[in-house]
Amino acid sequence: MMQSMKRPADMAVVPAAMKRPRNELIAAVQSKQLMPTGPPRCSSLEAPIMLLAGHEGEVYCCKFHPNGATLASAGYDRLILMWNVYGECENYATLKGHSGAVMELQYNTDGSLLFSASTDKTVCVWDAETGERIKRLKGHNAFVNSCYPARRGPQLVCTGSDDSTVKLWDIRKKAAVHTFQNTYQVLSVTFNDTSDQIMSGGIDNDIKVWDLRQNKLIYSMQGHGDSVTGLSLSAEGSYLLSNSMDNTVRVWDVRPFAPKERCVKIFQGNVHNFEKNLLRCAWSPDGSKISAGSADRFVYVWDTTTRRILYKLPGHAGSVNEVAFHPDEPIILSGASDKRLYLGEIQ
Repeated sequence: MMQSMKRPADMAVVPAAMKRPRNELIAAVQSKQLMPTGPPRCSSLEAPIMLLAGHEGEVYCCKFHPNGATLASAGYDRLILMWNVYGECENYATLKGHSGAVMELQYNTDGSLLFSASTDKTVCVWDAETGERIKRLKGHNAFVNSCYPARRGPQLVCTGSDDSTVKLWDIRKKAAVHTFQNTYQVLSVTFNDTSDQIMSGGIDNDIKVWDLRQNKLIYSMQGHGDSVTGLSLSAEGSYLLSNSMDNTVRVWDVRPFAPKERCVKIFQGNVHNFEKNLLRCAWSPDGSKISAGSADRFVYVWDTTTRRILYKLPGHAGSVNEVAFHPDEPIILSGASDKRLYLGEIQ
């Protein structure tokens, strides 16, 4: 009886790996064959393109948190949705409090606060960690189109509104610290790098620079032939990017004592249309690329030096209203009127 239990001499030992079910083995072989094909990945995103769906209305604004791990988006549905950038990109929180569409979102430099400008005539200040609303800034008497917090120093934020004013706020105080009276509606605002000047653009086509120490308009930059819908200051603070309904994106030299002709570059490709959405624009962190919203449903990315269009990214089924570059990785974020957001790798 014991003899029959012995292994025949010609029977080989089967390695553990070979005992896997046949379909598993085929899958393993196929994945090995498939791995080298397709473009190499250049970011930590789960896939080269991620779609974020959840908004119930047009998405007007979207921004990465300065740490790059999360992002915020908002728009017509009055909600601010918070998303994870990596993994499944789940929507992990919803901030409610505005009674009108949210027109712009901005994080402060360290990412502790999130600011939101709305058609309910207010600007809300949120704790970016807990999602709690800390403050509501009231004082405008029409839609607030834009807000921008100071890059450094005290907790200042500037706002621009359809009431034709640019306001300066200290979020520790109740009312606005100062109000600059413009002639026409203000669609976009930003601080300069040292936060002693506010730059504003609106429906009078000019970009105005207001000095906070002298409390007055110190100069205007002319060149755009239609409303200025978006402004963005470069990371080092020397250049201002503007997007306009004249279908050009321009770069302006905003350093003190720059030559009188401050417009240094003009980019073309993106378009505005009859919807007259406030299409924004953005710099890449290193300043080598710019991007801008466009009504033709494409995300445009230009090379800053050559002015060449590097990317014209399809995917959206509505006007692309805002674009943002990831702070650390070659990823671009876009929010559009099709209620969707896309995260995509760019090399």
